[in-house]
Amino acid sequence: MPAHKVVSEKEWIAARKVLLEKEKTLTRMSDQLSAERRALPWVKVEKSYVFEGARGKQSLAELFGGRSQLFVYHFMFGPDWGQGCPSCSFFADHIDGPNLHLKHHDVSVVVVSRAPWSKIETFKRRMGWHFKWVSSHGSDFNFDHNVSFTPEQEAKGKVTYNFEAMDYMFDELPGLSVFYKDGKGDIFRTYSAYARGGDILLGANNFLDMTPKGRNETEGMDWVRHHDRYDAPEEDGSCCAGESDPISEMRRELVKAR
Repeated sequence: MPAHKVVSEKEWIAARKVLLEKEKTLTRMSDQLSAERRALPWVKVEKSYVFEGARGKQSLAELFGGRSQLFVYHFMFGPDWGQGCPSCSFFADHIDGPNLHLKHHDVSVVVVSRAPWSKIETFKRRMGWHFKWVSSHGSDFNFDHNVSFTPEQEAKGKVTYNFEAMDYMFDELPGLSVFYKDGKGDIFRTYSAYARGGDILLGANNFLDMTPKGRNETEGMDWVRHHDRYDAPEEDGSCCAGESDPISEMRRELVKAR
């Protein structure tokens, strides 16, 4: 921790009030941005998707669970991976608390990964999560939402991610998508975000941002581990078979992406 300026309480309050005005401005700007987000046009989902979870096979419409709004987190967990991505697991640690309220406010939250349901079920049990998680294995869902990429795309070295063309980084990347189902049963995609677009939902980072050391990281989220692996050797946090740290470069590039 570098040496820090120490002042009287009067001087501290004066400095704090200057920052407070900036915080208020940011809050008002955030409110305006949220309104613009809700005002975005929608695109109708014409394709049929099938997922597998604790209740067997389900369609996209069934994932709404009787509600009109669906929040999907695209969790990085490939079919051949031994466990889920540590960074996505960090995000997932923030779901169960808010979900206690969201499910009573017309919002269903579902996590989707390409790993087979058997792997998802095992990892979910290990992590102690309660949210709904389904497998899109065998479906185009992740590919259509530009969070999973084919060997052909890897060979070309280019993919579309975060709404722009970029160099291929990894076969799985994080993201979130929001859907609305109307009274006739038609489904619309209303919003998607990638790279750092979901940062606003990471409450732990917001705690850290108020502390003197902040996030205390050299690269984006380089300190994050599976919550049951902080006392384990660093390589135990790997997600892909045969690779000790396959997403370090991806983390660096995602920080640059937004």
